[in-house]
Amino acid sequence: MTFGSRLLDAAAARGRLCVGIDPHPALMKSWGLSDDVDGLAEFSRRCVEAFADTVALVKPQVAFYERYGSAGFRVLEHTLVALREAGCLTVADAKRGDIGSTMAGYADAWLGEKSPLRSDAVTVSPYLGVGALAPVLELAEDTGRGVFVLAATSNPEAVVLQNHRGVDGRTIAQQVVDACARRNEAHTENGEAGNIGVVVGATLSHAPDLSQLNGPVLMPGVGAQGGSAEDVTRIAAGVERLAFPNISRAVLGQGPRIADLRAAAVAAASEFPGQEN
Repeated sequence: MTFGSRLLDAAAARGRLCVGIDPHPALMKSWGLSDDVDGLAEFSRRCVEAFADTVALVKPQVAFYERYGSAGFRVLEHTLVALREAGCLTVADAKRGDIGSTMAGYADAWLGEKSPLRSDAVTVSPYLGVGALAPVLELAEDTGRGVFVLAATSNPEAVVLQNHRGVDGRTIAQQVVDACARRNEAHTENGEAGNIGVVVGATLSHAPDLSQLNGPVLMPGVGAQGGSAEDVTRIAAGVERLAFPNISRAVLGQGPRIADLRAAAVAAASEFPGQEN
C-alpha cells in the first residue's frame, strides 16, 4: 500500500489533521520544563500520549531535537518508535535537500528500513532541482513511504522565488507540483494515492493547481498563523480529501496537561473529516 493510501485510511478514522511536535525553548518553559534533554524527552512523551491515537499524522520538527546533538536525536528516535508502535503515521520535518550520494544518505536516514530515525514520511527541499531528489523519491516508491516536497510555503520570503514563472508560464511552485504528479501517475492508474506529496501553505492567496497531484498535501499555517478551514478548502478545491492541514502552536499552546492537548487535537481534527478511501 502506498503512503498516500495509508494516510487516507488514517484520515477516515481520525480526520485529516497533522499535529506538530515543536519543542522550542519558549514553549518548553511555558510547560514548566527545562531547556535540556530531560525537558525535551518529557515534552515529547506528553505529545506522544496525547496525539498517537487521536490524529492521522504527527510531525516532529527535527531542528528542535538536533539542537541538543546526539542526545536529542536519541529522544527523536524514541519518539518515532513510540508513535509507530501506537499505530500513528509520522512525518519527520527535516527539510533535507542535496545531490547524488549525499541525498541518498539523507533518504536512507529518514526512510531506510534499518534506520533508527525511520519515519513514514519526510519533508524535502527541491531547490537544487526536483531531479536531485531522485534518491529519496525512489526509496519512497520502493518502501511505500512518503515524501513531502516543499512547493509553495507559507513564509512571505518565499513568494518571489516560488511564484517566479519559467519560459512555459508556470510558476516554480507549479513546476514542483507537476513533477511530483508525474511520479504519482502509476498509482493514479491503480486507484491509489501516491507516495509523493507536496507542502503548500494554507495562508497563500494564490496557490498552485493541485488537481493532478494524486498525492497528499501538507498545509502548514492553519491556526496561529491565520489559515482557516475555509482556506484549506479553497486551496485544495476538488481534492480536499488529500489535504492535511498542519496545526502546531494552537494545539501545543493548550499544554502541558495531556488531557488538554488531546482535547485540543480532537477538536481541531473534527474540522477536517476524512472519508472512506
